Amino acid sequence: MSESKRNPTLQIAGVEIEDEFAEAFDMKATRVIITAHDERWAAEAAAAMTGFGTSVIACGIETAVEKTLSPDETPDGRPGVSILAFAVSGSELEKQIPRRVGQCVLTCPTTAIYAGIDVPDGVAAKRVPIGKMVRFFGDGNQISKVVGTEKGPRRFWRVPVMDGEFVCEHDVARVDGIGGGNFLLLGRSLDAITIACRAACDAMKGVDGVITPFPGGAARSGSKVGSKYSKLFASTNDAFCPTLRKVGPTLLRDEEDAALEIVIDGMSFEAIAESMKVGITAACRAGADAGLLRVTAGNYGGKLGKHHFRLHEVMS
Repeated sequence: MSESKRNPTLQIAGVEIEDEFAEAFDMKATRVIITAHDERWAAEAAAAMTGFGTSVIACGIETAVEKTLSPDETPDGRPGVSILAFAVSGSELEKQIPRRVGQCVLTCPTTAIYAGIDVPDGVAAKRVPIGKMVRFFGDGNQISKVVGTEKGPRRFWRVPVMDGEFVCEHDVARVDGIGGGNFLLLGRSLDAITIACRAACDAMKGVDGVITPFPGGAARSGSKVGSKYSKLFASTNDAFCPTLRKVGPTLLRDEEDAALEIVIDGMSFEAIAESMKVGITAACRAGADAGLLRVTAGNYGGKLGKHHFRLHEVMS
């Protein structure tokens, strides 16, 4: 993180938007669609599949619900949920998705799962298995069928289960994504940044192609690269810890007593930039009177990732 910069020229509702940039990096991504007999079963399956999916540091993938889908938006005309997943490598994505589908979606009553990325002619060079792996649970009783669509042929599997059949698509496209978009909310109190954070995350749910994978969309454990302990890849971002401001270098100002970070993964640079703009605007409008003082962003001097989201450009 570069030294804190005071630039009062850009404000929203009186909250300073610092002239900083968020540093993000390349990831591999995919999208799946879960459907079910009703909204509750679909939501239960989605919650299970995306559990323990906050950070690639230890979870394997970063995954969360992108949005809920109405019956007229899903392949089988039932209520659904769209899920995005990101990993640092294609092989990790190919390992994590079938495991989570097998343990969290196949097991949930009435569900089905489909590919959520359209590709030309229905074929992508890189694909992530779904039914290709999960079908073996049918113990030889599974049935496959190739269905011709406007976008090319698609293979589906029907696996016998105790409430009927589990329908799943053979595989789903794997595409390039971006992880690590972010902004930090700094304020006079925890209440102030909680109000701002929740307003931001609620607003960002309206942007397609992005997720905020941490609990409630926010992380209090913002991290820096590396640690005094050689086995750790990351450790607490001490420059933003209020309890450490008197024992080491700090980026907190005197009146700032709490900070939260919102991390964003997205299918494109444009989607992340749009979500940051929407989220920061909502945070400032909701949190200004409560004590939100500043919005900044996390970076490592440009050494970690090639995607740089400059706050003043994002908000222009």
